[in-house]
Amino acid sequence: MPDTHALVSDFLNKLKKRKIEGSKAAAKLTAELLRTVISQQRLPNTNQAAALIHAIKAIGEQLTAANPVELAVGNIVRRVLHIIREEDLSLTTASIGGLNLQALSDDEDNVDRDDQPVLSAAAVAAAARSTLRPPALQTLIEDVSHSAAIHHSSSSAGDSEEKTKSTDKNSRSRKLKHNVIETVNELIEDIATCHESIAEQAVEHIHHNEVILTLGSSGTVIEFLCAAKEKKRSFRVFVAEGAPRYQGHTLAKELVARGLQTTVITDSAVFAMISRVNMVIVGAHAVMANGGVIAPVGLNMVALAAQRHAVPFVVLAGIHKLCPLYPHNPEVLLNELKSPSELLDFGEFSDCMDFGTGTGSPLLQVVNPAFDYVPPKLVSLFITDTGGHNPSYMYRLIADYYSANDLVLQQRPTS
Repeated sequence: MPDTHALVSDFLNKLKKRKIEGSKAAAKLTAELLRTVISQQRLPNTNQAAALIHAIKAIGEQLTAANPVELAVGNIVRRVLHIIREEDLSLTTASIGGLNLQALSDDEDNVDRDDQPVLSAAAVAAAARSTLRPPALQTLIEDVSHSAAIHHSSSSAGDSEEKTKSTDKNSRSRKLKHNVIETVNELIEDIATCHESIAEQAVEHIHHNEVILTLGSSGTVIEFLCAAKEKKRSFRVFVAEGAPRYQGHTLAKELVARGLQTTVITDSAVFAMISRVNMVIVGAHAVMANGGVIAPVGLNMVALAAQRHAVPFVVLAGIHKLCPLYPHNPEVLLNELKSPSELLDFGEFSDCMDFGTGTGSPLLQVVNPAFDYVPPKLVSLFITDTGGHNPSYMYRLIADYYSANDLVLQQRPTS
């Protein structure tokens, strides 16, 4: 059985070194890691859920700190915490229900006893007279033996009850872990099949002879467009090249290889071409609680162009990308800067790197952000695993998938 600490350490190194590419891969690997942690976690006899939540939060805090920009990691940690709370509540409700049934059964037994025949007055009087007589020696000896037997019997019953309680606690602990692991398995399956679930809805949104504009290189978008083509929908795709990483070139090659009519345009040509477009369909890095979108750099410009020309702006995102935090939360890091070498060849611009000015700083600086923020007012529709939703509906999905107690993963220091 693998060591939990070694697995967590290895995963932390991968996150810090950015070796895990894509929110889907990060979400799936996070869920699998937490499943392993839960299966190997030893729980106390009391407060099993609290102990499990504490362990997951401690690991989740490390994971989110390793790569704050990859919000899908924190989303999955919070989803697992919500699952633990839900399963614990379900078991508690079932236990209370069992106690109520037992109490109801006891009441019925008492009613049955009340139906038994009552002793006659003569019998009661005879019993009272016998209690007034002095007891015989043989009777005293028998009473002593009988009381000792009762004491031994009650002691044995107490030990048995303690053993039963201990067994019940162990059984509840095993059942809690089992139920949580089963639900986490379902979560992993949902993450793995989110592309297919979203692609099934393509035929409802893409129609004949339409022109679709996209930017970035999203696997969800590829599957969505190809699913529409498989349904015999004929349409053309405009792909913005996505400088400086030119992810649009990779996307265009993939679409052409799968038989879609594709046109590559420069990012600066989006406003010039948007009037020909029927719909903008893009992927997302994360969807915030207010309905805003963290997406590849350049998408805010596309969203503004779409709004200016009244073109629907549709975002495809699996539920694992839905983040319960707001953009202004201090835990949210909206962006990261990529290497300047993606923009400039330092050999060609070496004459601009003049350190002899006396200030000790270069004259030329390069800023290469990875992401854009698209406000919810620019988004027309979200298409997720569960269907299409307006940006204003995001709060309802958050209530279904996350607990308010888990929004902040940082553990409070104990005083």
